[in-house]
Amino acid sequence: MPDRLTRGDRKLLLAAGAASLVLVVLTVVLGPRDAVEVPTTYSAASSGAKAAFLLLRASGYSVMRWERSLRDLPDDPNATLILAEPQAMPTSDERAALEAFVERGGRAIVTGLAGAYFLRQHPISPDPIAGLTWKRIASRSPSAITRAAPEITLAPQAYWDVEAAGLPLYGDDLDAEKVRVVKYGAGRGEALWWASATPLTNAGLSEPGNLEFFLACVGNSSRAVLWDEYFHGHREAAPASSADLPFTWLGVQLALAAIAVLLTYSRRSGPIVTPAPENRLSPLEFVRTLGSLYQRARAASVAVDIAYQRFRYRLARRLGLASTAPADDLQRAVQDRWNLDDPAFGDLLRACESARDDPRLTPADALKLTRSLGGYAVKLDLFRSERSPST
Repeated sequence: MPDRLTRGDRKLLLAAGAASLVLVVLTVVLGPRDAVEVPTTYSAASSGAKAAFLLLRASGYSVMRWERSLRDLPDDPNATLILAEPQAMPTSDERAALEAFVERGGRAIVTGLAGAYFLRQHPISPDPIAGLTWKRIASRSPSAITRAAPEITLAPQAYWDVEAAGLPLYGDDLDAEKVRVVKYGAGRGEALWWASATPLTNAGLSEPGNLEFFLACVGNSSRAVLWDEYFHGHREAAPASSADLPFTWLGVQLALAAIAVLLTYSRRSGPIVTPAPENRLSPLEFVRTLGSLYQRARAASVAVDIAYQRFRYRLARRLGLASTAPADDLQRAVQDRWNLDDPAFGDLLRACESARDDPRLTPADALKLTRSLGGYAVKLDLFRSERSPST
Protein backbone atom coordinates (compact mmCIF):
# COMPACT_ATOMS: atom_id res chain seq x y z
CA MET A 1 0.00 0.00 0.00
CA PRO A 2 1.52 3.40 -0.89
CA ASP A 3 2.35 5.73 1.99
CA ARG A 4 1.67 8.99 0.14
CA LEU A 5 -1.75 10.50 -0.43
CA THR A 6 -3.14 10.13 -3.91
CA ARG A 7 -4.59 13.03 -5.86
CA GLY A 8 -8.12 11.85 -5.08
CA ASP A 9 -7.36 11.71 -1.35
CA ARG A 10 -6.00 15.24 -1.39
CA LYS A 11 -9.13 16.48 -3.17
CA LEU A 12 -11.35 14.86 -0.55
CA LEU A 13 -9.38 16.36 2.34
CA LEU A 14 -9.31 19.81 0.74
CA ALA A 15 -13.06 19.69 0.12
CA ALA A 16 -13.72 18.64 3.72
CA GLY A 17 -11.44 21.39 5.03
CA ALA A 18 -13.14 24.03 2.89
CA ALA A 19 -16.58 22.90 4.02
CA SER A 20 -15.48 22.97 7.67
CA LEU A 21 -14.13 26.50 7.23
CA VAL A 22 -17.45 27.63 5.76
CA LEU A 23 -19.33 26.09 8.68
CA VAL A 24 -17.04 27.81 11.20
CA VAL A 25 -17.63 31.18 9.52
CA LEU A 26 -21.40 30.60 9.51
CA THR A 27 -21.28 29.67 13.21
CA VAL A 28 -19.44 32.88 14.04
CA VAL A 29 -21.79 35.00 11.92
CA LEU A 30 -25.07 33.35 12.93
CA GLY A 31 -24.16 32.42 16.50
CA PRO A 32 -25.40 34.42 19.49
CA ARG A 33 -23.44 37.48 20.59
CA ASP A 34 -22.98 38.72 24.12
CA ALA A 35 -22.46 42.37 23.25
CA VAL A 36 -24.61 44.06 20.60
CA GLU A 37 -25.28 47.73 20.04
CA VAL A 38 -29.00 47.73 20.91
CA PRO A 39 -30.58 48.43 24.32
CA THR A 40 -31.19 44.80 25.22
CA THR A 41 -30.73 43.44 28.73
CA TYR A 42 -28.48 40.72 27.33
CA SER A 43 -25.88 43.22 26.10
CA ALA A 44 -22.96 44.58 28.11
CA ALA A 45 -21.96 46.97 25.31
CA SER A 46 -22.17 50.72 25.76
CA SER A 47 -25.57 50.83 24.04
CA GLY A 48 -26.87 47.74 25.87
CA ALA A 49 -29.15 47.78 28.92
CA LYS A 50 -27.76 44.98 31.07
CA ALA A 51 -26.65 47.37 33.84
CA ALA A 52 -30.11 48.93 34.21
CA PHE A 53 -31.75 45.49 34.32
CA LEU A 54 -29.37 44.22 37.02
CA LEU A 55 -29.78 47.50 38.95
CA LEU A 56 -33.54 47.05 39.14
CA ARG A 57 -33.11 43.46 40.28
CA ALA A 58 -30.58 44.48 42.95
CA SER A 59 -32.87 47.31 44.10
CA GLY A 60 -35.69 44.93 44.99
CA TYR A 61 -37.83 45.27 41.86
CA SER A 62 -39.67 42.27 40.55
CA VAL A 63 -38.17 42.50 37.06
CA MET A 64 -38.27 39.91 34.30
CA ARG A 65 -37.43 39.71 30.62
CA TRP A 66 -40.60 39.59 28.53
CA GLU A 67 -39.95 37.28 25.57
CA ARG A 68 -43.54 36.75 24.52
CA SER A 69 -45.95 38.66 22.33
CA LEU A 70 -47.72 41.74 23.69
CA ARG A 71 -50.97 39.80 23.24
CA ASP A 72 -49.91 37.72 26.27
CA LEU A 73 -49.36 40.66 28.64
CA PRO A 74 -50.73 39.96 32.14
CA ASP A 75 -53.81 41.65 33.58
CA ASP A 76 -51.76 43.05 36.47
CA PRO A 77 -52.63 46.79 36.73
CA ASN A 78 -49.54 47.38 38.87
CA ALA A 79 -46.93 46.58 36.20
CA THR A 80 -44.52 48.57 34.05
CA LEU A 81 -43.58 47.50 30.52
CA ILE A 82 -40.33 48.78 28.98
CA LEU A 83 -40.02 48.80 25.20
CA ALA A 84 -36.45 50.08 24.64
CA GLU A 85 -36.09 50.89 20.94
CA PRO A 86 -37.75 47.74 19.54
CA GLN A 87 -36.22 46.30 16.38
CA ALA A 88 -39.54 45.30 14.77
CA MET A 89 -42.88 46.96 14.11
CA PRO A 90 -46.02 45.84 15.97
CA THR A 91 -49.09 44.33 14.40
CA SER A 92 -52.48 45.93 14.93
CA ASP A 93 -53.33 43.21 17.49
CA GLU A 94 -50.14 43.87 19.45
CA ARG A 95 -50.75 47.61 19.47
CA ALA A 96 -54.31 47.01 20.71
CA ALA A 97 -53.00 44.65 23.42
CA LEU A 98 -50.56 47.33 24.64
CA GLU A 99 -53.33 49.92 24.72
CA ALA A 100 -55.54 47.56 26.74
CA PHE A 101 -52.63 46.92 29.15
CA VAL A 102 -52.27 50.67 29.77
CA GLU A 103 -56.01 51.22 30.16
CA ARG A 104 -56.15 48.51 32.85
CA GLY A 105 -53.69 50.55 34.91
CA GLY A 106 -50.33 49.47 33.51
CA ARG A 107 -47.49 51.81 32.63
CA ALA A 108 -45.64 51.64 29.31
CA ILE A 109 -42.22 53.18 28.64
CA VAL A 110 -41.40 53.25 24.94
CA THR A 111 -38.30 54.84 23.42
CA GLY A 112 -37.03 55.90 20.04
CA LEU A 113 -38.57 56.47 16.66
CA ALA A 114 -39.74 52.87 16.25
CA GLY A 115 -41.07 52.69 19.80
CA ALA A 116 -43.54 55.50 19.18
CA TYR A 117 -45.46 53.33 16.72
CA PHE A 118 -46.46 51.01 19.55
CA LEU A 119 -48.62 53.77 21.04
CA ARG A 120 -52.15 54.61 20.09
CA GLN A 121 -50.99 58.02 18.89
CA HIS A 122 -47.53 58.79 17.60
CA PRO A 123 -47.24 62.38 16.34
CA ILE A 124 -43.45 62.28 16.03
CA SER A 125 -40.90 63.52 13.53
CA PRO A 126 -37.40 62.07 13.01
CA ASP A 127 -34.40 64.19 14.00
CA PRO A 128 -31.35 62.22 12.78
CA ILE A 129 -28.86 65.10 13.05
CA ALA A 130 -29.63 65.76 16.73
CA GLY A 131 -29.46 62.02 17.44
CA LEU A 132 -25.78 61.86 16.49
CA THR A 133 -24.65 63.38 19.81
CA TRP A 134 -25.80 63.44 23.42
CA LYS A 135 -27.55 66.59 24.62
CA ARG A 136 -28.63 67.94 27.98
CA ILE A 137 -32.42 68.26 27.98
CA ALA A 138 -34.22 70.44 30.54
CA SER A 139 -37.62 69.80 32.09
CA ARG A 140 -40.72 71.52 30.73
CA SER A 141 -43.52 70.71 33.18
CA PRO A 142 -43.67 70.07 36.94
CA SER A 143 -44.21 66.41 37.82
CA ALA A 144 -42.83 63.72 40.09
CA ILE A 145 -40.44 62.71 37.28
CA THR A 146 -39.06 66.20 36.59
CA ARG A 147 -38.67 66.85 40.33
CA ALA A 148 -36.46 63.76 40.57
CA ALA A 149 -34.37 64.82 37.54
CA PRO A 150 -34.55 68.47 36.41
CA GLU A 151 -32.19 67.67 33.52
CA ILE A 152 -31.35 64.49 31.65
CA THR A 153 -28.98 63.43 28.87
CA LEU A 154 -30.36 62.10 25.60
CA ALA A 155 -29.27 61.39 22.05
CA PRO A 156 -32.63 62.54 20.66
CA GLN A 157 -33.58 60.68 17.51
CA ALA A 158 -37.01 62.29 17.14
CA TYR A 159 -39.35 64.81 18.75
CA TRP A 160 -43.02 64.85 19.74
CA ASP A 161 -45.45 67.36 18.23
CA VAL A 162 -45.91 70.02 20.88
CA GLU A 163 -49.57 70.48 19.94
CA ALA A 164 -50.42 66.77 20.23
CA ALA A 165 -52.11 65.32 23.29
CA GLY A 166 -49.83 64.58 26.21
CA LEU A 167 -47.84 66.34 28.91
CA PRO A 168 -44.41 67.49 27.65
CA LEU A 169 -41.91 66.62 30.38
CA TYR A 170 -38.60 67.49 28.68
CA GLY A 171 -37.69 69.49 25.59
CA ASP A 172 -35.04 71.60 23.89
CA ASP A 173 -34.30 75.02 25.38
CA LEU A 174 -33.62 76.67 22.02
CA ASP A 175 -36.53 75.12 20.15
CA ALA A 176 -39.82 75.01 22.01
CA GLU A 177 -41.40 72.94 19.25
CA LYS A 178 -39.25 69.89 19.99
CA VAL A 179 -40.52 67.81 22.90
CA ARG A 180 -38.18 64.95 23.82
CA VAL A 181 -40.12 63.22 26.63
CA VAL A 182 -43.90 63.13 26.87
CA LYS A 183 -46.47 61.44 29.11
CA TYR A 184 -50.17 60.90 28.51
CA GLY A 185 -52.86 59.00 30.34
CA ALA A 186 -55.12 56.29 28.95
CA GLY A 187 -57.82 54.75 31.14
CA ARG A 188 -56.30 54.00 34.57
CA GLY A 189 -52.69 53.84 33.30
CA GLU A 190 -50.21 56.01 31.50
CA ALA A 191 -47.65 55.84 28.71
CA LEU A 192 -44.29 57.59 28.46
CA TRP A 193 -42.31 58.20 25.29
CA TRP A 194 -38.57 59.02 25.26
CA ALA A 195 -36.75 60.39 22.23
CA SER A 196 -34.10 57.69 22.76
CA ALA A 197 -33.14 54.95 25.21
CA THR A 198 -29.97 56.78 26.31
CA PRO A 199 -30.91 57.12 30.04
CA LEU A 200 -31.22 53.33 30.51
CA THR A 201 -28.18 52.26 28.47
CA ASN A 202 -24.97 51.06 30.12
CA ALA A 203 -23.13 54.21 29.06
CA GLY A 204 -25.96 56.71 29.59
CA LEU A 205 -27.07 55.48 33.01
CA SER A 206 -24.13 57.21 34.71
CA GLU A 207 -24.91 60.64 33.24
CA PRO A 208 -26.23 63.21 35.77
CA GLY A 209 -29.97 62.88 36.27
CA ASN A 210 -30.44 59.80 34.07
CA LEU A 211 -30.61 57.24 36.88
CA GLU A 212 -33.10 59.33 38.87
CA PHE A 213 -35.15 59.87 35.71
CA PHE A 214 -35.17 56.16 34.87
CA LEU A 215 -36.27 55.06 38.36
CA ALA A 216 -38.96 57.77 38.52
CA CYS A 217 -40.39 56.58 35.19
CA VAL A 218 -40.40 52.94 36.28
CA GLY A 219 -42.19 53.75 39.57
CA ASN A 220 -41.75 52.34 43.06
CA SER A 221 -40.43 48.87 43.74
CA SER A 222 -43.90 47.48 44.35
CA ARG A 223 -44.52 47.54 40.60
CA ALA A 224 -43.61 44.49 38.52
CA VAL A 225 -41.30 45.40 35.66
CA LEU A 226 -41.59 43.60 32.32
CA TRP A 227 -38.59 44.34 30.10
CA ASP A 228 -39.44 43.51 26.50
CA GLU A 229 -36.95 41.34 24.61
CA TYR A 230 -39.48 39.89 22.19
CA PHE A 231 -38.94 42.74 19.71
CA HIS A 232 -35.16 42.40 20.06
CA GLY A 233 -35.39 38.90 18.61
CA HIS A 234 -35.28 36.93 21.89
CA ARG A 235 -38.42 34.82 21.85
CA GLU A 236 -39.49 31.79 23.83
CA ALA A 237 -39.72 29.59 20.74
CA ALA A 238 -36.17 30.44 19.64
CA PRO A 239 -33.81 30.04 22.66
CA ALA A 240 -33.52 26.26 22.39
CA SER A 241 -32.51 26.36 18.74
CA SER A 242 -30.31 29.44 19.27
CA ALA A 243 -28.49 27.86 22.20
CA ASP A 244 -27.99 24.63 20.32
CA LEU A 245 -26.82 26.35 17.13
CA PRO A 246 -23.04 26.11 17.83
CA PHE A 247 -23.38 22.47 18.90
CA THR A 248 -25.39 21.71 15.77
CA TRP A 249 -22.71 23.19 13.52
CA LEU A 250 -20.02 21.36 15.51
CA GLY A 251 -21.84 18.07 15.01
CA VAL A 252 -22.14 18.74 11.27
CA GLN A 253 -18.41 19.45 11.07
CA LEU A 254 -17.52 16.27 12.97
CA ALA A 255 -19.81 14.21 10.76
CA LEU A 256 -18.29 15.74 7.64
CA ALA A 257 -14.76 15.02 8.88
CA ALA A 258 -15.73 11.41 9.71
CA ILE A 259 -17.18 10.91 6.23
CA ALA A 260 -14.00 12.31 4.65
CA VAL A 261 -11.84 9.95 6.73
CA LEU A 262 -13.99 6.95 5.81
CA LEU A 263 -13.92 7.78 2.12
CA THR A 264 -10.15 8.31 2.21
CA TYR A 265 -9.59 5.03 4.08
CA SER A 266 -11.88 3.10 1.74
CA ARG A 267 -10.07 4.46 -1.31
CA ARG A 268 -6.64 3.58 0.08
CA SER A 269 -7.69 0.19 1.45
CA GLY A 270 -9.59 -1.06 -1.55
CA PRO A 271 -8.27 -3.43 -4.24
CA ILE A 272 -5.34 -2.08 -6.25
CA VAL A 273 -6.30 -1.76 -9.90
CA THR A 274 -3.50 -1.99 -12.44
CA PRO A 275 -3.58 1.09 -14.65
CA ALA A 276 -4.23 0.54 -18.31
CA PRO A 277 -1.06 0.45 -20.43
CA GLU A 278 -0.32 3.58 -22.37
CA ASN A 279 -1.30 3.35 -25.99
CA ARG A 280 1.76 4.34 -28.01
CA LEU A 281 -0.37 4.86 -31.08
CA SER A 282 -2.05 7.99 -29.83
CA PRO A 283 1.08 10.26 -29.81
CA LEU A 284 2.03 9.03 -33.28
CA GLU A 285 -1.45 9.72 -34.62
CA PHE A 286 -1.22 13.22 -33.17
CA VAL A 287 2.15 13.81 -34.82
CA ARG A 288 0.85 12.61 -38.19
CA THR A 289 -2.26 14.74 -37.89
CA LEU A 290 -0.23 17.82 -37.00
CA GLY A 291 2.20 17.16 -39.87
CA SER A 292 -0.65 16.79 -42.33
CA LEU A 293 -2.09 20.08 -41.10
CA TYR A 294 1.20 21.92 -41.72
CA GLN A 295 1.53 20.24 -45.12
CA ARG A 296 -1.94 21.27 -46.30
CA ALA A 297 -1.41 24.81 -45.01
CA ARG A 298 2.03 24.97 -46.69
CA ALA A 299 3.40 26.24 -43.38
CA ALA A 300 6.85 24.72 -43.52
CA SER A 301 8.29 27.93 -42.09
CA VAL A 302 6.13 27.54 -38.98
CA ALA A 303 7.63 24.10 -38.28
CA VAL A 304 11.14 25.54 -38.63
CA ASP A 305 10.21 28.47 -36.37
CA ILE A 306 8.95 26.14 -33.62
CA ALA A 307 12.04 23.92 -33.76
CA TYR A 308 14.38 26.91 -33.90
CA GLN A 309 12.71 28.71 -30.98
CA ARG A 310 12.99 25.57 -28.84
CA PHE A 311 16.65 25.10 -29.84
CA ARG A 312 17.52 28.76 -29.11
CA TYR A 313 15.78 28.66 -25.70
CA ARG A 314 17.73 25.58 -24.59
CA LEU A 315 21.00 26.87 -26.00
CA ALA A 316 20.68 30.34 -24.43
CA ARG A 317 19.70 28.80 -21.10
CA ARG A 318 22.78 26.55 -21.09
CA LEU A 319 25.03 29.45 -22.04
CA GLY A 320 23.48 31.93 -19.62
CA LEU A 321 22.52 34.36 -22.41
CA ALA A 322 19.28 36.18 -23.14
CA SER A 323 16.82 34.30 -25.33
CA THR A 324 16.89 37.26 -27.75
CA ALA A 325 20.66 37.11 -28.29
CA PRO A 326 21.70 37.40 -31.99
CA ALA A 327 22.86 34.34 -33.90
CA ASP A 328 26.45 35.63 -34.09
CA ASP A 329 26.60 35.94 -30.27
CA LEU A 330 25.30 32.41 -29.90
CA GLN A 331 27.91 31.10 -32.34
CA ARG A 332 30.78 32.83 -30.51
CA ALA A 333 29.51 31.65 -27.10
CA VAL A 334 29.31 28.03 -28.31
CA GLN A 335 32.80 28.25 -29.75
CA ASP A 336 34.18 29.65 -26.47
CA ARG A 337 32.22 27.30 -24.20
CA TRP A 338 32.53 23.98 -26.04
CA ASN A 339 35.37 24.69 -28.51
CA LEU A 340 32.99 24.07 -31.39
CA ASP A 341 34.82 25.64 -34.32
CA ASP A 342 32.20 24.75 -36.93
CA PRO A 343 31.25 27.49 -39.43
CA ALA A 344 28.26 25.39 -40.48
CA PHE A 345 26.71 25.96 -37.06
CA GLY A 346 26.58 29.73 -37.57
CA ASP A 347 25.30 29.26 -41.11
CA LEU A 348 22.53 27.00 -39.75
CA LEU A 349 21.45 29.61 -37.18
CA ARG A 350 21.31 32.36 -39.79
CA ALA A 351 19.48 30.10 -42.25
CA CYS A 352 16.84 29.34 -39.61
CA GLU A 353 16.51 33.05 -38.86
CA SER A 354 15.71 33.66 -42.53
CA ALA A 355 13.54 30.59 -43.06
CA ARG A 356 11.17 31.24 -40.12
CA ASP A 357 9.63 34.19 -41.99
CA ASP A 358 9.85 32.73 -45.53
CA PRO A 359 6.41 31.68 -46.81
CA ARG A 360 8.00 30.06 -49.91
CA LEU A 361 10.09 27.61 -47.89
CA THR A 362 9.72 24.08 -49.29
CA PRO A 363 9.05 21.07 -47.03
CA ALA A 364 12.36 19.49 -48.10
CA ASP A 365 14.34 22.57 -47.01
CA ALA A 366 12.36 22.76 -43.75
CA LEU A 367 13.10 19.09 -43.05
CA LYS A 368 16.79 19.63 -43.74
CA LEU A 369 16.96 22.58 -41.33
CA THR A 370 15.07 20.84 -38.50
CA ARG A 371 17.22 17.72 -38.86
CA SER A 372 20.34 19.82 -38.64
CA LEU A 373 19.02 21.52 -35.49
CA GLY A 374 18.29 18.12 -34.00
CA GLY A 375 21.79 16.92 -34.80
CA TYR A 376 23.40 19.90 -33.07
CA ALA A 377 21.03 19.51 -30.11
CA VAL A 378 22.27 15.96 -29.61
CA LYS A 379 25.86 17.00 -30.12
CA LEU A 380 25.59 19.81 -27.54
CA ASP A 381 23.43 17.67 -25.20
CA LEU A 382 20.75 20.39 -24.91
CA PHE A 383 17.82 18.14 -23.99
CA ARG A 384 19.40 16.02 -21.31
CA SER A 385 16.52 16.54 -18.82
CA GLU A 386 13.92 15.37 -21.33
CA ARG A 387 15.51 11.97 -21.86
CA SER A 388 14.25 8.91 -20.09
CA PRO A 389 16.60 7.15 -17.59
CA SER A 390 16.95 4.18 -19.89
CA THR A 391 18.02 6.44 -22.76
